[in-house]
Amino acid sequence: MSDHVDQCDACDAVCCRLTVTLQSEDDIPERFTDITDAGLRVMARDEEGWCVAIDAARMCCSIYETRPEVCRRFAMGGPYCREIRAEYADHGARGIPLIMY
Repeated sequence: MSDHVDQCDACDAVCCRLTVTLQSEDDIPERFTDITDAGLRVMARDEEGWCVAIDAARMCCSIYETRPEVCRRFAMGGPYCREIRAEYADHGARGIPLIMY
């Protein structure tokens, strides 16, 4: 893996492009959610595929304190994080395919 992929300070927040399936206990404002064709309640994404909860002005999650459980479990710098960042780097900026998890 490249040094870029291993350094959190160079992170492009690729995880904020993954499909986040919400659980019944997640208390997320409706304006941040969407329903998939399969009927799953998920975090909504903007036209470019980024989570709508991102505060672009401050470059952080605007609902961090009440973020979904799956986001809380995501291990920054962990194996899955490094894997999706490497895939992102291999495909160029904003080229990672959007996937369900």
